[in-house]
Amino acid sequence: MVNFPNAKINLGLNIIEKRQDGFHNIETVFYPIDWCDSVEVIENKKYRTGDLSCDLSLSGLIVDGNSQDNLIVKAFNLLRLRNEIPPIKVYLHKVIPMGAGLGGGSSDAAFFMKLLNQQFELKISDSNLKLEAAKLGSDCAFFVENKPVYAKGKGDEFSSIDVSLKDYKIVVVYPNIHSNTQLAYSRVIPKKPRYELKDIVLKGPLSWREKLTNDFEDSIFHHFPEIKELKQLLYNHEAIYSSLSGSGSSVFGIFKSNQLVNLQLPPHYRSFESSAE
Repeated sequence: MVNFPNAKINLGLNIIEKRQDGFHNIETVFYPIDWCDSVEVIENKKYRTGDLSCDLSLSGLIVDGNSQDNLIVKAFNLLRLRNEIPPIKVYLHKVIPMGAGLGGGSSDAAFFMKLLNQQFELKISDSNLKLEAAKLGSDCAFFVENKPVYAKGKGDEFSSIDVSLKDYKIVVVYPNIHSNTQLAYSRVIPKKPRYELKDIVLKGPLSWREKLTNDFEDSIFHHFPEIKELKQLLYNHEAIYSSLSGSGSSVFGIFKSNQLVNLQLPPHYRSFESSAE
């Protein structure tokens, strides 16, 4: 079976305070976009059912590190603790850039868990699947239902929000810079937001430019001025709204649905354009 894990963007991101556990309390809106990887799972009959085996093969963008550290393998090991799953072969084709603030790794893991649940009839409810996914990362559980949510706490406390960009075009640009989330947090001074994020988002993109902010931008733009220039480039092409996604390094712009966006980008940049929700 095959599915297609998609990316997300952040509509605003406020870093409110540092927690006693070392994490931060934030608030943001996660919004899914259809920039997708692909994941295929095949039962590996080379091994016996009792063997713990998740044979991961990668293609597409190069994924650094040991495959055993991949969130897909961690998700497999997590579900195997309470469920009978045969040895499998997993084929992951990476299209969503990593270190980009788009949640690609979290999405891969969540969609993989949903795939296992369906393929092997594990009968895990969405609520329990979200609890398991949250053990892998704060935004991982979002991709279980994959609908826009207002997120608070560590980014893992969700409530639904009625926001839709289906009448707009979304352009995402990755400047081929890997952003380290932990380092990005260390460079930000938490503060109470000036405006209610949910209220701003619900007013729609035409009102976002002045009030919907991402607290990572100041420090990320200081260390990587080319990312700041990328945001300005999107505004120069008449974006209604533009922002860093997550802790970066991707920047997205929201445009009118019929608008032609012809960005002249360096050849090592990667871009994605969506006109559908």
